[in-house]
Amino acid sequence: MSRRHLPYRRPLLATVAAFAVLAGTTAAAPAAPAALRTTPVAATPLATLDDTYYQDALGKTGTQLKSALHSIISVQTKISYSQVWDALKNTDQDPANSSNVILLYTGRSEPKSDNGGAVGQWNREHVWAKSHGDFGTSTGPGTDIHHLRPEDVTVNSIRGNKDFDNGGTAVSGAAGNYTDSDSFEPRDAVKGDVARMILYMAVRYEGDDAFADLEPNDQVDNGSAPNIGRLSVLKQWSQEDPPDSFEERRNDVIFDQYQHNRNPFIDHPEWVEAIW
Repeated sequence: MSRRHLPYRRPLLATVAAFAVLAGTTAAAPAAPAALRTTPVAATPLATLDDTYYQDALGKTGTQLKSALHSIISVQTKISYSQVWDALKNTDQDPANSSNVILLYTGRSEPKSDNGGAVGQWNREHVWAKSHGDFGTSTGPGTDIHHLRPEDVTVNSIRGNKDFDNGGTAVSGAAGNYTDSDSFEPRDAVKGDVARMILYMAVRYEGDDAFADLEPNDQVDNGSAPNIGRLSVLKQWSQEDPPDSFEERRNDVIFDQYQHNRNPFIDHPEWVEAIW
């Protein structure tokens, strides 16, 4: 491989109700089509989350922390694969243009209406490749918008079901991305995003809900096994690219308006090292 060197949790309704008072939201299932909803989401203070949502995880490390977080984030509202289209139009909205979404790997701002399967359009990228564990587009991991992102159809196809690692040749039309026969390296601005999405999936899906136990490992070319690597690289990416305002807003939108669960590694990036 060609390589480049790079430097208490309270019951859901009670929790959501508490945030409704604080943030002016309502504790409800997914409401109006997301494509029509452009009102900014107020971030919930971390201290509030720690006092409510994460209280059962605080002070833990290793397998105890992973188990506590699994119990917390497994309480969620699930959406269908068709509903993912509208959800992504909200979660990944371009901050500078409410008619557009930002594509994950290319970083391109693309009209929300330009979604589909044709070249030049955007479609739904499973960051944890759906063949790694063979969950497809089933409601659950296949529709979990914490790891589903808008992406250019061609670039999505180039990434395919490859693991993540450093190195490869430049991806045409997606500056800063690299790929080879068994791995994909995203642009620097979203390396941490990718890592935290992968690690969210590893905590959320532990094999106790009719789906495979998803786990990161430190290899590539995992095929259909319920694993994605390379863990050591993902940890590095998470440190080098901490959560930004776009990622934090996305976490809040998913929590407030859709699934009512959070990616804990966006709220507490230090928990990556505490578990792995």
